[in-house]
Amino acid sequence: MIRIFNHYLHRRTLMQILFDVGFIILAVLAAVLTQVHLRSAVHDAVAYGILLALCLFVVNMATGFYERSPNRSLNQSCARAVLALILVLPLEYVINGLLPETLPNRDAIKWAALMGVAAVIAHRVYVAHSNGQTRSRTRILVFGSGAAAALVGKTLKANDPNADVVGYFAGPNEEQIAVPASALLGQQHSLTETALNLEVDEIVVALTERRGGRMPMRELLDCKVNGIRVHDISTHFEKTLGQIKVEYVNPGWLIFGDGFNQDWSRTLGKRLVDLVGSLILLAVALPFMLITALLIALESRGPILYRQERVGLNGRAFNVVKFRSMRTDAEKDGKPQWARLKDDRVTRVGQVIRKLRIDELPQIFCVLKGDMSLVGPRPERPYFVDKLTQEIPFYAVRHSVKPGVTGWAQVRYHYGATVEDSREKLQFDLYYVKNHTLFLDLLVLFETVAVVLTAKGSR
Repeated sequence: MIRIFNHYLHRRTLMQILFDVGFIILAVLAAVLTQVHLRSAVHDAVAYGILLALCLFVVNMATGFYERSPNRSLNQSCARAVLALILVLPLEYVINGLLPETLPNRDAIKWAALMGVAAVIAHRVYVAHSNGQTRSRTRILVFGSGAAAALVGKTLKANDPNADVVGYFAGPNEEQIAVPASALLGQQHSLTETALNLEVDEIVVALTERRGGRMPMRELLDCKVNGIRVHDISTHFEKTLGQIKVEYVNPGWLIFGDGFNQDWSRTLGKRLVDLVGSLILLAVALPFMLITALLIALESRGPILYRQERVGLNGRAFNVVKFRSMRTDAEKDGKPQWARLKDDRVTRVGQVIRKLRIDELPQIFCVLKGDMSLVGPRPERPYFVDKLTQEIPFYAVRHSVKPGVTGWAQVRYHYGATVEDSREKLQFDLYYVKNHTLFLDLLVLFETVAVVLTAKGSR
Protein backbone atom coordinates (compact mmCIF):
# COMPACT_ATOMS: atom_id res chain seq x y z
CA MET A 1 0.00 0.00 0.00
CA ILE A 2 1.13 3.54 -0.79
CA ARG A 3 -0.05 6.57 1.17
CA ILE A 4 -0.78 9.64 -0.96
CA PHE A 5 -2.14 12.77 0.73
CA ASN A 6 -3.20 10.69 3.79
CA HIS A 7 -5.10 8.17 1.62
CA TYR A 8 -3.92 4.61 1.08
CA LEU A 9 -3.78 3.27 -2.49
CA HIS A 10 -2.81 -0.18 -3.70
CA ARG A 11 0.56 -0.03 -5.40
CA ARG A 12 -0.94 -2.04 -8.25
CA THR A 13 -3.74 0.52 -8.76
CA LEU A 14 -1.24 3.39 -8.92
CA MET A 15 0.87 1.49 -11.47
CA GLN A 16 -2.23 0.82 -13.59
CA ILE A 17 -3.13 4.52 -13.61
CA LEU A 18 0.42 5.56 -14.53
CA PHE A 19 0.52 2.90 -17.28
CA ASP A 20 -2.74 4.12 -18.83
CA VAL A 21 -1.75 7.80 -18.76
CA GLY A 22 1.73 7.07 -20.08
CA PHE A 23 0.47 4.78 -22.85
CA ILE A 24 -1.86 7.45 -24.29
CA ILE A 25 0.87 10.11 -24.24
CA LEU A 26 3.40 7.75 -25.87
CA ALA A 27 0.87 6.72 -28.55
CA VAL A 28 0.38 10.35 -29.54
CA LEU A 29 4.12 11.08 -29.41
CA ALA A 30 4.82 8.06 -31.60
CA ALA A 31 2.50 9.42 -34.27
CA VAL A 32 4.47 12.68 -34.22
CA LEU A 33 8.06 11.47 -33.94
CA THR A 34 7.80 8.86 -36.70
CA GLN A 35 7.10 11.64 -39.21
CA VAL A 36 9.84 14.20 -39.71
CA HIS A 37 7.53 17.03 -40.74
CA LEU A 38 5.55 16.65 -37.51
CA ARG A 39 8.42 16.81 -35.02
CA SER A 40 8.00 20.53 -34.51
CA ALA A 41 4.54 19.75 -33.07
CA VAL A 42 5.82 17.76 -30.08
CA HIS A 43 4.68 20.42 -27.62
CA ASP A 44 1.11 20.43 -28.99
CA ALA A 45 1.05 16.62 -29.12
CA VAL A 46 2.16 16.26 -25.50
CA ALA A 47 -0.49 18.74 -24.31
CA TYR A 48 -3.13 16.91 -26.38
CA GLY A 49 -2.02 13.51 -25.04
CA ILE A 50 -2.03 14.66 -21.41
CA LEU A 51 -5.52 16.14 -21.73
CA LEU A 52 -6.89 13.01 -23.39
CA ALA A 53 -5.14 10.75 -20.84
CA LEU A 54 -6.69 12.69 -17.95
CA CYS A 55 -10.15 12.40 -19.53
CA LEU A 56 -9.67 8.65 -19.95
CA PHE A 57 -8.48 8.39 -16.34
CA VAL A 58 -11.67 10.10 -15.15
CA VAL A 59 -13.82 7.81 -17.31
CA ASN A 60 -12.01 4.67 -16.08
CA MET A 61 -12.45 5.85 -12.50
CA ALA A 62 -16.14 6.58 -13.12
CA THR A 63 -16.76 3.15 -14.65
CA GLY A 64 -14.95 1.37 -11.81
CA PHE A 65 -12.06 -0.05 -13.82
CA TYR A 66 -9.54 0.73 -11.07
CA GLU A 67 -11.56 -1.06 -8.38
CA ARG A 68 -10.63 -4.60 -7.48
CA SER A 69 -13.81 -6.65 -8.03
CA PRO A 70 -13.02 -10.39 -8.03
CA ASN A 71 -16.72 -11.30 -8.43
CA ARG A 72 -17.20 -9.24 -11.59
CA SER A 73 -17.96 -11.39 -14.64
CA LEU A 74 -16.32 -10.99 -18.04
CA ASN A 75 -19.64 -9.83 -19.50
CA GLN A 76 -19.89 -7.12 -16.83
CA SER A 77 -16.34 -5.95 -17.58
CA CYS A 78 -17.12 -5.84 -21.31
CA ALA A 79 -20.26 -3.82 -20.59
CA ARG A 80 -18.16 -1.36 -18.58
CA ALA A 81 -15.70 -1.18 -21.50
CA VAL A 82 -18.51 -0.27 -23.89
CA LEU A 83 -19.78 2.35 -21.45
CA ALA A 84 -16.25 3.77 -21.12
CA LEU A 85 -15.99 4.09 -24.91
CA ILE A 86 -19.39 5.77 -25.10
CA LEU A 87 -18.24 8.31 -22.51
CA VAL A 88 -14.72 8.93 -23.79
CA LEU A 89 -15.34 9.17 -27.55
CA PRO A 90 -17.35 12.45 -27.34
CA LEU A 91 -14.64 13.85 -25.06
CA GLU A 92 -11.98 12.83 -27.56
CA TYR A 93 -13.96 14.52 -30.35
CA VAL A 94 -14.04 17.77 -28.35
CA ILE A 95 -10.32 17.54 -27.56
CA ASN A 96 -9.55 16.90 -31.24
CA GLY A 97 -11.03 20.30 -31.99
CA LEU A 98 -8.33 21.88 -29.82
CA LEU A 99 -5.54 20.74 -32.15
CA PRO A 100 -4.20 23.67 -34.22
CA GLU A 101 -5.64 23.78 -37.74
CA THR A 102 -2.14 24.48 -39.07
CA LEU A 103 -0.81 21.22 -37.64
CA PRO A 104 0.15 18.95 -40.55
CA ASN A 105 -1.36 15.46 -40.70
CA ARG A 106 -3.75 15.96 -37.78
CA ASP A 107 -5.46 12.71 -38.72
CA ALA A 108 -2.35 10.68 -37.78
CA ILE A 109 -2.48 12.04 -34.25
CA LYS A 110 -6.24 11.50 -33.98
CA TRP A 111 -6.02 7.87 -35.11
CA ALA A 112 -3.08 7.17 -32.79
CA ALA A 113 -5.07 8.60 -29.89
CA LEU A 114 -8.17 6.58 -30.80
CA MET A 115 -6.21 3.33 -31.02
CA GLY A 116 -4.45 4.16 -27.77
CA VAL A 117 -7.77 4.69 -25.97
CA ALA A 118 -9.17 1.42 -27.34
CA ALA A 119 -6.00 -0.46 -26.32
CA VAL A 120 -6.07 0.95 -22.76
CA ILE A 121 -9.73 0.01 -22.24
CA ALA A 122 -9.15 -3.48 -23.67
CA HIS A 123 -6.14 -3.84 -21.35
CA ARG A 124 -8.29 -2.86 -18.36
CA VAL A 125 -10.67 -5.75 -19.17
CA TYR A 126 -7.71 -8.14 -19.52
CA VAL A 127 -6.16 -7.05 -16.22
CA ALA A 128 -9.48 -7.44 -14.39
CA HIS A 129 -9.60 -11.13 -15.33
CA SER A 130 -5.92 -11.99 -15.57
CA ASN A 131 -4.74 -14.75 -13.26
CA GLY A 132 -1.13 -13.64 -13.46
CA GLN A 133 0.54 -13.18 -10.09
CA THR A 134 2.05 -9.85 -9.17
CA ARG A 135 5.82 -10.07 -9.16
CA SER A 136 6.26 -7.83 -6.15
CA ARG A 137 4.30 -9.34 -3.27
CA THR A 138 4.38 -8.23 0.36
CA ARG A 139 5.16 -11.02 2.81
CA ILE A 140 3.05 -10.46 5.94
CA LEU A 141 3.24 -12.19 9.32
CA VAL A 142 0.18 -11.86 11.54
CA PHE A 143 1.07 -11.69 15.24
CA GLY A 144 -1.88 -13.40 16.88
CA SER A 145 -4.00 -16.52 16.43
CA GLY A 146 -7.46 -15.54 17.68
CA ALA A 147 -10.53 -14.03 16.05
CA ALA A 148 -8.80 -10.70 15.36
CA ALA A 149 -5.91 -12.42 13.58
CA ALA A 150 -8.32 -14.54 11.53
CA LEU A 151 -10.17 -11.40 10.44
CA VAL A 152 -6.89 -9.75 9.42
CA GLY A 153 -5.99 -12.74 7.24
CA LYS A 154 -9.46 -12.75 5.67
CA THR A 155 -9.35 -9.06 4.77
CA LEU A 156 -5.86 -9.35 3.30
CA LYS A 157 -6.89 -12.23 1.09
CA ALA A 158 -10.04 -10.46 -0.10
CA ASN A 159 -8.71 -6.92 -0.54
CA ASP A 160 -4.98 -6.89 -1.21
CA PRO A 161 -3.80 -8.83 -4.29
CA ASN A 162 -0.17 -8.11 -3.37
CA ALA A 163 -0.40 -9.62 0.13
CA ASP A 164 1.14 -13.00 0.93
CA VAL A 165 0.31 -14.11 4.50
CA VAL A 166 3.24 -16.33 5.52
CA GLY A 167 1.53 -17.47 8.73
CA TYR A 168 0.28 -16.63 12.23
CA PHE A 169 2.55 -16.33 15.26
CA ALA A 170 0.53 -17.06 18.42
CA GLY A 171 0.69 -14.34 21.05
CA PRO A 172 0.78 -14.65 24.82
CA ASN A 173 -2.43 -15.28 26.73
CA GLU A 174 -4.49 -16.23 23.66
CA GLU A 175 -6.71 -19.11 24.73
CA GLN A 176 -8.85 -19.68 21.64
CA ILE A 177 -7.26 -20.44 18.27
CA ALA A 178 -9.35 -19.16 15.33
CA VAL A 179 -6.86 -19.56 12.48
CA PRO A 180 -6.14 -22.80 10.58
CA ALA A 181 -3.71 -25.04 12.44
CA SER A 182 -1.70 -25.49 9.24
CA ALA A 183 -1.05 -21.72 9.12
CA LEU A 184 0.30 -21.50 12.70
CA LEU A 185 4.04 -20.88 12.89
CA GLY A 186 6.20 -22.82 15.28
CA GLN A 187 7.36 -21.31 18.56
CA GLN A 188 10.89 -22.77 18.44
CA HIS A 189 12.29 -19.32 17.66
CA SER A 190 11.44 -15.85 18.86
CA LEU A 191 9.16 -13.54 16.91
CA THR A 192 12.15 -11.60 15.58
CA GLU A 193 14.02 -14.72 14.45
CA THR A 194 10.91 -16.17 12.83
CA ALA A 195 10.21 -12.95 10.93
CA LEU A 196 13.80 -12.67 9.71
CA ASN A 197 14.01 -16.34 8.72
CA LEU A 198 10.80 -16.03 6.69
CA GLU A 199 11.99 -12.76 5.08
CA VAL A 200 8.86 -10.97 6.27
CA ASP A 201 8.17 -7.43 4.98
CA GLU A 202 5.42 -6.53 7.43
CA ILE A 203 3.96 -7.63 10.78
CA VAL A 204 0.36 -6.94 11.76
CA VAL A 205 -0.19 -7.08 15.54
CA ALA A 206 -3.65 -8.64 15.93
CA LEU A 207 -3.85 -9.99 19.46
CA THR A 208 -7.37 -10.80 20.62
CA GLU A 209 -6.44 -10.43 24.28
CA ARG A 210 -3.67 -8.12 25.49
CA ARG A 211 -4.60 -7.86 29.14
CA GLY A 212 -2.63 -10.12 31.42
CA GLY A 213 -0.21 -11.02 28.64
CA ARG A 214 3.28 -9.79 27.98
CA MET A 215 3.59 -7.90 24.70
CA PRO A 216 7.07 -8.59 23.30
CA MET A 217 7.84 -4.92 22.71
CA ARG A 218 11.59 -5.52 22.48
CA GLU A 219 11.13 -8.15 19.77
CA LEU A 220 8.74 -5.92 17.79
CA LEU A 221 11.27 -3.08 18.05
CA ASP A 222 14.03 -5.41 16.83
CA CYS A 223 11.85 -6.32 13.85
CA LYS A 224 11.32 -2.64 13.07
CA VAL A 225 15.02 -1.73 13.24
CA ASN A 226 15.70 -4.65 10.89
CA GLY A 227 13.53 -3.01 8.25
CA ILE A 228 10.26 -4.88 8.92
CA ARG A 229 7.18 -2.66 9.03
CA VAL A 230 5.08 -3.15 12.18
CA HIS A 231 1.40 -2.11 12.22
CA ASP A 232 -1.28 -2.48 14.84
CA ILE A 233 -4.67 -3.89 13.86
CA SER A 234 -6.35 -0.47 13.66
CA THR A 235 -3.80 0.79 11.15
CA HIS A 236 -4.16 -2.46 9.19
CA PHE A 237 -7.89 -1.97 8.68
CA GLU A 238 -7.38 1.70 7.94
CA LYS A 239 -4.98 1.08 5.06
CA THR A 240 -6.49 -2.17 3.75
CA LEU A 241 -10.23 -1.44 3.95
CA GLY A 242 -10.37 2.35 4.17
CA GLN A 243 -12.16 1.89 7.49
CA ILE A 244 -11.56 2.54 11.16
CA LYS A 245 -12.99 -0.51 12.91
CA VAL A 246 -14.69 0.74 16.07
CA GLU A 247 -14.32 -2.60 17.87
CA TYR A 248 -10.53 -2.55 17.46
CA VAL A 249 -9.78 1.12 18.02
CA ASN A 250 -9.17 2.97 21.27
CA PRO A 251 -9.30 6.70 22.04
CA GLY A 252 -5.52 6.84 22.45
CA TRP A 253 -4.96 5.66 18.87
CA LEU A 254 -7.31 8.38 17.61
CA ILE A 255 -5.84 11.11 19.82
CA PHE A 256 -2.11 10.49 19.45
CA GLY A 257 -2.10 9.24 15.86
CA ASP A 258 -1.98 11.46 12.81
CA GLY A 259 -5.04 12.80 11.02
CA PHE A 260 -8.09 14.83 12.06
CA ASN A 261 -6.45 17.95 10.63
CA GLN A 262 -8.91 20.80 10.15
CA ASP A 263 -6.97 24.05 9.81
CA TRP A 264 -8.21 27.25 8.18
CA SER A 265 -6.51 26.56 4.83
CA ARG A 266 -8.25 23.21 4.49
CA THR A 267 -11.60 24.75 5.44
CA LEU A 268 -11.16 27.64 2.99
CA GLY A 269 -9.98 25.36 0.16
CA LYS A 270 -12.87 22.96 0.67
CA ARG A 271 -15.37 25.84 0.67
CA LEU A 272 -14.00 27.23 -2.60
CA VAL A 273 -14.18 23.80 -4.24
CA ASP A 274 -17.75 23.40 -2.95
CA LEU A 275 -18.83 26.73 -4.44
CA VAL A 276 -17.21 26.22 -7.84
CA GLY A 277 -18.22 22.55 -8.04
CA SER A 278 -21.81 23.27 -7.03
CA LEU A 279 -22.24 26.00 -9.64
CA ILE A 280 -20.86 23.73 -12.38
CA LEU A 281 -23.01 20.82 -11.21
CA LEU A 282 -26.09 23.05 -11.06
CA ALA A 283 -25.54 24.25 -14.64
CA VAL A 284 -25.23 20.66 -15.88
CA ALA A 285 -28.05 19.24 -13.78
CA LEU A 286 -30.63 22.02 -14.17
CA PRO A 287 -32.42 20.49 -17.22
CA PHE A 288 -32.71 17.12 -15.43
CA MET A 289 -33.99 18.85 -12.30
CA LEU A 290 -36.72 20.68 -14.28
CA ILE A 291 -37.82 17.45 -15.97
CA THR A 292 -37.86 15.65 -12.60
CA ALA A 293 -39.96 18.39 -11.02
CA LEU A 294 -42.48 18.15 -13.88
CA LEU A 295 -42.73 14.33 -13.62
CA ILE A 296 -43.25 14.45 -9.84
CA ALA A 297 -46.01 17.05 -10.26
CA LEU A 298 -47.74 14.97 -12.95
CA GLU A 299 -47.62 11.68 -11.02
CA SER A 300 -49.07 12.67 -7.66
CA ARG A 301 -50.37 15.58 -5.66
CA GLY A 302 -48.12 17.07 -3.08
CA PRO A 303 -44.93 19.13 -2.88
CA ILE A 304 -42.21 18.58 -5.49
CA LEU A 305 -39.50 19.17 -2.90
CA TYR A 306 -39.48 18.14 0.71
CA ARG A 307 -37.46 19.48 3.59
CA GLN A 308 -36.32 17.42 6.50
CA GLU A 309 -34.33 18.29 9.61
CA ARG A 310 -30.86 16.78 9.71
CA VAL A 311 -27.83 17.08 12.00
CA GLY A 312 -24.83 18.87 10.53
CA LEU A 313 -21.49 20.34 11.56
CA ASN A 314 -20.92 20.33 15.34
CA GLY A 315 -24.39 18.85 15.89
CA ARG A 316 -26.18 21.90 14.49
CA ALA A 317 -29.58 21.14 12.94
CA PHE A 318 -30.46 22.31 9.42
CA ASN A 319 -33.04 21.49 6.76
CA VAL A 320 -31.96 19.28 3.88
CA VAL A 321 -33.82 19.64 0.56
CA LYS A 322 -34.53 16.72 -1.79
CA PHE A 323 -36.94 15.83 -4.56
CA ARG A 324 -39.94 14.02 -3.11
CA SER A 325 -39.62 10.34 -4.00
CA MET A 326 -42.19 8.87 -1.60
CA ARG A 327 -45.91 9.23 -1.03
CA THR A 328 -46.96 12.19 1.11
CA ASP A 329 -48.17 9.77 3.81
CA ALA A 330 -44.86 7.87 3.99
CA GLU A 331 -44.62 8.51 7.74
CA LYS A 332 -48.27 9.02 8.59
CA ASP A 333 -47.77 7.68 12.12
CA GLY A 334 -45.22 10.44 12.74
CA LYS A 335 -42.41 8.00 13.60
CA PRO A 336 -39.17 8.26 11.56
CA GLN A 337 -38.41 5.16 9.48
CA TRP A 338 -35.41 4.06 7.45
CA ALA A 339 -36.00 3.32 3.77
CA ARG A 340 -36.35 -0.40 3.08
CA LEU A 341 -35.42 -2.59 0.14
CA LYS A 342 -38.30 -2.44 -2.39
CA ASP A 343 -40.04 0.11 -0.18
CA ASP A 344 -43.72 0.35 -1.20
CA ARG A 345 -43.81 3.99 -0.07
CA VAL A 346 -41.64 5.00 -3.04
CA THR A 347 -43.49 6.37 -6.08
CA ARG A 348 -42.83 5.24 -9.66
CA VAL A 349 -40.91 8.43 -10.43
CA GLY A 350 -39.21 8.06 -7.06
CA GLN A 351 -37.89 4.62 -7.98
CA VAL A 352 -36.09 6.08 -11.00
CA ILE A 353 -34.70 9.21 -9.41
CA ARG A 354 -33.51 7.32 -6.31
CA LYS A 355 -31.74 4.76 -8.50
CA LEU A 356 -29.99 7.54 -10.44
CA ARG A 357 -29.50 9.70 -7.29
CA ILE A 358 -31.37 12.57 -8.96
CA ASP A 359 -33.43 13.04 -5.79
CA GLU A 360 -30.26 14.35 -4.10
CA LEU A 361 -29.62 17.16 -6.61
CA PRO A 362 -31.55 19.92 -4.75
CA GLN A 363 -28.96 19.56 -2.00
CA ILE A 364 -26.71 21.62 -4.26
CA PHE A 365 -28.51 24.63 -2.76
CA CYS A 366 -27.62 23.39 0.75
CA VAL A 367 -23.98 23.34 -0.36
CA LEU A 368 -24.20 26.88 -1.76
CA LYS A 369 -25.81 28.02 1.48
CA GLY A 370 -22.98 26.48 3.50
CA ASP A 371 -24.93 23.86 5.47
CA MET A 372 -23.38 21.01 3.50
CA SER A 373 -20.31 20.15 1.44
CA LEU A 374 -20.11 18.21 -1.81
CA VAL A 375 -18.24 15.42 0.02
CA GLY A 376 -18.66 14.39 3.63
CA PRO A 377 -20.61 12.03 5.90
CA ARG A 378 -24.29 11.89 4.97
CA PRO A 379 -26.43 13.93 7.39
CA GLU A 380 -28.80 11.90 9.56
CA ARG A 381 -32.08 12.80 11.24
CA PRO A 382 -31.93 13.88 14.92
CA TYR A 383 -34.06 10.90 16.01
CA PHE A 384 -31.56 8.44 14.57
CA VAL A 385 -28.53 10.46 15.69
CA ASP A 386 -29.66 10.29 19.32
CA LYS A 387 -30.22 6.54 19.01
CA LEU A 388 -26.99 5.76 17.17
CA THR A 389 -24.84 7.96 19.45
CA GLN A 390 -25.93 5.82 22.40
CA GLU A 391 -25.35 2.50 20.63
CA ILE A 392 -22.22 3.08 18.51
CA PRO A 393 -18.88 4.32 19.91
CA PHE A 394 -17.40 7.49 18.38
CA TYR A 395 -20.56 8.17 16.35
CA ALA A 396 -20.52 11.88 17.25
CA VAL A 397 -17.04 12.28 15.69
CA ARG A 398 -18.61 12.30 12.21
CA HIS A 399 -20.18 15.68 13.04
CA SER A 400 -16.77 17.35 13.25
CA VAL A 401 -16.92 18.06 9.48
CA LYS A 402 -19.74 19.29 7.27
CA PRO A 403 -22.10 16.60 5.97
CA GLY A 404 -21.92 15.89 2.25
CA VAL A 405 -24.12 15.25 -0.77
CA THR A 406 -21.96 12.19 -1.30
CA GLY A 407 -19.32 10.57 0.89
CA TRP A 408 -16.71 7.87 1.36
CA ALA A 409 -19.26 5.63 3.08
CA GLN A 410 -21.77 6.09 0.24
CA VAL A 411 -19.36 4.86 -2.45
CA ARG A 412 -18.00 2.03 -0.31
CA TYR A 413 -21.12 0.61 1.31
CA HIS A 414 -24.70 -0.02 0.26
CA TYR A 415 -27.68 1.93 1.59
CA GLY A 416 -27.86 1.65 5.40
CA ALA A 417 -31.21 0.76 6.97
CA THR A 418 -30.26 -0.78 10.33
CA VAL A 419 -28.09 0.01 13.32
CA GLU A 420 -25.53 -2.52 12.06
CA ASP A 421 -25.47 -0.82 8.66
CA SER A 422 -24.93 2.50 10.41
CA ARG A 423 -22.02 0.98 12.34
CA GLU A 424 -20.40 -0.19 9.10
CA LYS A 425 -20.91 3.18 7.43
CA LEU A 426 -19.56 5.01 10.49
CA GLN A 427 -16.28 3.12 10.10
CA PHE A 428 -15.90 4.60 6.61
CA ASP A 429 -17.00 8.03 7.87
CA LEU A 430 -14.34 7.92 10.60
CA TYR A 431 -11.72 7.15 7.96
CA TYR A 432 -12.88 10.16 5.94
CA VAL A 433 -12.95 12.51 8.95
CA LYS A 434 -9.46 11.39 9.94
CA ASN A 435 -7.87 11.54 6.47
CA HIS A 436 -9.95 13.94 4.39
CA THR A 437 -8.08 16.00 1.82
CA LEU A 438 -8.92 17.48 -1.58
CA PHE A 439 -7.38 14.36 -3.12
CA LEU A 440 -9.77 12.06 -1.24
CA ASP A 441 -12.70 14.35 -2.12
CA LEU A 442 -11.88 14.00 -5.82
CA LEU A 443 -11.68 10.22 -5.50
CA VAL A 444 -15.10 10.16 -3.84
CA LEU A 445 -16.59 12.32 -6.60
CA PHE A 446 -15.16 10.03 -9.30
CA GLU A 447 -16.47 6.93 -7.56
CA THR A 448 -19.86 8.61 -7.08
CA VAL A 449 -20.16 8.78 -10.86
CA ALA A 450 -19.52 5.03 -11.00
CA VAL A 451 -22.20 4.45 -8.34
CA VAL A 452 -24.72 6.51 -10.33
CA LEU A 453 -23.88 4.81 -13.65
CA THR A 454 -24.26 1.33 -12.14
CA ALA A 455 -27.14 2.25 -9.77
CA LYS A 456 -25.18 0.47 -7.02
CA GLY A 457 -26.69 0.55 -3.56
CA SER A 458 -29.82 2.50 -4.49
CA ARG A 459 -33.00 1.83 -2.62
